[in-house]
Amino acid sequence: MNDDLIRQSAEIIQGSSKGIAFTGAGISTPSGIPDFRSHDSGLWQSVDAMVVASIWGFRQNPAGFFEWFYPLTELILAAKPNVAHKALAQLEVMGKLQAVITQNIDMLHTRAGSKTIYELHGHLREATCIHCFTVYPAEPIITQFLKDKQVPHCPKCGSVLKPNAILFGEQLPIKQLLASQEAARRSDMVIVVGSSLEVAPASDIPILGKRNGAKLIIINLEPTPLDSMADVVIHENAALALPAILSCLESTSI
Repeated sequence: MNDDLIRQSAEIIQGSSKGIAFTGAGISTPSGIPDFRSHDSGLWQSVDAMVVASIWGFRQNPAGFFEWFYPLTELILAAKPNVAHKALAQLEVMGKLQAVITQNIDMLHTRAGSKTIYELHGHLREATCIHCFTVYPAEPIITQFLKDKQVPHCPKCGSVLKPNAILFGEQLPIKQLLASQEAARRSDMVIVVGSSLEVAPASDIPILGKRNGAKLIIINLEPTPLDSMADVVIHENAALALPAILSCLESTSI
């Protein structure tokens, strides 16, 4: 790991008071949750996840979605926040981060202690009936699903229940999106962690911050389309880079 890049990142964060973090699947892979967009993750085996995990695919074949979703659900429920999640929570406590904006549905930022979180792609706390739109707490529904592997149905009308995760083809939750955009406009620093920055409109959030004068730090294993715009780019595992930055920030050397 490049010590100079770690130090540069810490210096940018030190000078920040309105920072935001933008996170993707790469922050949760150290917790055992695979990036389903990667073809070697196991979630692509025998199915096209881009079809199965779409709203049209869900409506046409909900059983196919839940069959694909089963192993991912098990992994999410078993996962624990890792040191990268906890580092972002600590930066919020230190007054350096105003919000975490995430593409993840795993709720690990909440469990790590972050307080202001905008979940652009939804979450697994609730499920909604696709017919009568009744919203239910997801925990008992998921628990039963993991026991019997049966497609969950609405107790009121009998239609299929969909987890409140945003599928391909669905609109992002407007309140979360607008709040994220406003946070980006106000920010003086954006840390991108574990995102390929390839899924719009969520991936436009860091650009919005940069165009409004924020410093941009990108931490991702692979190159991203915004690397050329960034002030610092660290191609490293988030669970290694973020704790190193936090340690440098907390030291007396800055």
